[in-house]
Amino acid sequence: MAIKERKKLGDLLKEAGLVTEAQIIEAMTKKKPTQKLGDVLVDQGYITESQLLEILGIQLNLKSVSLYSYPIDESLTHLISKDFARSNLLMPIKLDNNRLTVAMNDPLDFYSIEEIELSTGYSLRPVIASKDDILQTINRIYGAVEFDLEQLGRDDSPAVRILDQLLISGVTMHASDIHIDPYENNVLIRFRVDGVLHTDRTLPKTLISSLVSRVKIMAGLNIMETRLPQDGRISTMISNNPVNLRVATLPTVFGEKIVIRILEMSNIFSNVKNIGLQEDTLAKYEKLIRQPSGLILLTGPTGSGKTSTLYGSINELNTPAMNIITVEDPVEYQLYGINQVQVNNDIGLTFASGLRSILRQDPNIIMVGEIRDSETAQICIRAALTGHLVFSTLHTNSAIEAIPRLYDMGIENYLVFSSVKGIMAQRLVKRICKDCAQTHPANQAERDVFNKRGMDIEEVTVGVGCNACRQTGYRGRMAIHELIVITDAIKTMLMDNANMKELEEHLRNTGVTFLIDDGLEKVKQGKTTIDEVLRVASLD
Repeated sequence: MAIKERKKLGDLLKEAGLVTEAQIIEAMTKKKPTQKLGDVLVDQGYITESQLLEILGIQLNLKSVSLYSYPIDESLTHLISKDFARSNLLMPIKLDNNRLTVAMNDPLDFYSIEEIELSTGYSLRPVIASKDDILQTINRIYGAVEFDLEQLGRDDSPAVRILDQLLISGVTMHASDIHIDPYENNVLIRFRVDGVLHTDRTLPKTLISSLVSRVKIMAGLNIMETRLPQDGRISTMISNNPVNLRVATLPTVFGEKIVIRILEMSNIFSNVKNIGLQEDTLAKYEKLIRQPSGLILLTGPTGSGKTSTLYGSINELNTPAMNIITVEDPVEYQLYGINQVQVNNDIGLTFASGLRSILRQDPNIIMVGEIRDSETAQICIRAALTGHLVFSTLHTNSAIEAIPRLYDMGIENYLVFSSVKGIMAQRLVKRICKDCAQTHPANQAERDVFNKRGMDIEEVTVGVGCNACRQTGYRGRMAIHELIVITDAIKTMLMDNANMKELEEHLRNTGVTFLIDDGLEKVKQGKTTIDEVLRVASLD
């Protein structure tokens, strides 16, 4: 075995000058019993995973490998169980002269090394690989064995194994959705990762019926109904993490299509500090949500993270002294201490009717998932004017466009400026992968983009692609924001029936940070790219 000295990871990182003793102590206090120190340091942002693996490789004289392109001997999966490989973050990749090469995320895991040597009879040669690289390889290699078509044909319950594998793969890849698409001759499996759909594999068309039935049974849907769309939800544990799944079925000409939305409880914002607001915007927003009454609106298209921001906002205000009630369609995350109402149009429980009932429940704070019609808008306005703090969302392109949208819904202008306290627009952009981020001097085209907004840029950061981000250069997403607090000056302009152009000019002159400006500021901070910001926000 290559490792002789059992030196602690913290000592290695300190010797390399990557962390301080204080940071290690802080990480140890935050570390859960099942977590490893290196993972906590990466999660806290003190080091990147690539730095962690690099220092381990140098100090321990171990080779670092890319499993994405490594010629793995798939027959070795019988030596190490899938559960052991996943729980200990390791993968057997090569056997040569009774020496088993195993890719490990933690080559200091002497328990696992000894266990493998005892169970296989081979001496073990550890090499280093990233956590995501190992997990994705486990899913790919072990999953290929589990998806063996001949084996599935002999299996009494292939749908159970297939669905379990798909859910584990989805969580491991940090996918937001799993698509099961039936076509004429096969079934296509796709995962949406960082907002982009990726094709994973195809399955025989003969499996679609049992797979749909398995999903419906887990989600409590009617397995006999195949002609109408159905919606349901599943609460389960996947890889020791609590996960809520939203299930939607849709009849198509080739069978029922299924979309499973993955809602990991660990991803929900616990407070507004985690939303990604710039420091000055965060201070304004925190002051805004602590007002005793009024209407606070979040705007943006579907999938822009509005619901997560709403949850973070009401979580911040969630104390035993507050009666917080929500009406949502659907209830995405179940929050302790908050009364959540699920819209059910089939029985007449709409946003409007639910909201009227909520007002008889003595609420302090109300969250309405979305203002979709004039009746809901009227009730929200009335609630905000009668001493309640109300949160809701609208689908508009910018924050200021929420005002004419309310006008279009029949709300008088004096009611709008009397009730609305603030509006925040939000978009999601991909975050640059920390493990492959590289900085270079800005070229003229990049400088021109910033100059057009009255900003300067000296250097920009991009992700060049690595195993951790599946060669995309991006890993995860973040929000950019545009916050408008309704001041006395804006109220006066609304009272005088100012048009949108005049309002936008006033906001620009008073220093409001628009979506494009917030995005470009995060480009300067090395968090995202110009291309991503221009994809969701306009320069003009």
